[in-house]
Amino acid sequence: MAMRYDLPDPALSEFLTGYAIYASKDRTPMLNWYLPAPAMISVIVDAGPLTVSMGNHRFGPLDRASFYGPTSRAFRTETHGGIAVGIGLSALGWSRLTTRSAGDFHNRVVPLSGALGPELSARLIEGLNALDDDALIKPLLDEVFGGLFARPHPRDDLIRAFTALTVTDGVIEMKDVADRLDIPTHELRRMATRHFGMPPKLLLRRARFLRSFIRLITADGLSDYSMIDSSYFDASHFLRDAGTFLGTTPRRFIASDTVFLRASLRTRAAVIGAPTQALHDVPKPAASMVNRSLLEEDRPRPFA
Repeated sequence: MAMRYDLPDPALSEFLTGYAIYASKDRTPMLNWYLPAPAMISVIVDAGPLTVSMGNHRFGPLDRASFYGPTSRAFRTETHGGIAVGIGLSALGWSRLTTRSAGDFHNRVVPLSGALGPELSARLIEGLNALDDDALIKPLLDEVFGGLFARPHPRDDLIRAFTALTVTDGVIEMKDVADRLDIPTHELRRMATRHFGMPPKLLLRRARFLRSFIRLITADGLSDYSMIDSSYFDASHFLRDAGTFLGTTPRRFIASDTVFLRASLRTRAAVIGAPTQALHDVPKPAASMVNRSLLEEDRPRPFA
């Protein structure tokens, strides 16, 4: 398998957190793990059946275009070759696309046509079907989404401010966040569920855990708990969160087919600036595309 990340057009950077393209000519079933994340659109091209497992729930075989709601649990996909295109959607992007609550899709995968309408689904499928060069995928996505976020939402500034707090080390208490945003806690709860897909406490815990977990695995120091977020009381506190967000211990999770995940974290960080979508903050300046084989010892090579 090969992977590629691209930044959206700067005009879209507040609404789309990045484009991911995964491709494999091998039709042998492959299991890939993903960390909990905000909402995402996925479109598959010339691909075999794709299924998603999240805890005890199984989704699929998925439609050609699917919507992954905000997740608070790591999930696993089973692929059979072909190309998969992922489009990360920020809370601000969601708020401008639809009046529906993101909370309705928490830990769910549904057809894109049912979540955001058949027109967007058809444009993505037809547009990707017509391409014969992966370098044209980014321009196509920029064009499809170019006019969809023009109408501001009344809570744009509040959504931006809360997004920044979710990726700030040490911020975990809902009352503290409500005070910083100058809104009542009940209003914060409604806003977070509507635009981010889950209650604020769970969002803050998810971000805290992912910041800590990614520091540990990228440093190959799963036992060096000095790197975890400052708001954790101790290692056992962190491990309880691992049970919530991974469903197991960090060590057991890493031991279960995570070559794809670790390569994805490195490659996304190199291009977009944040290793995972849930830790995406403010728009980053334009960056060069990075293409990388999943095999850690391989050098970067042309995407194919």
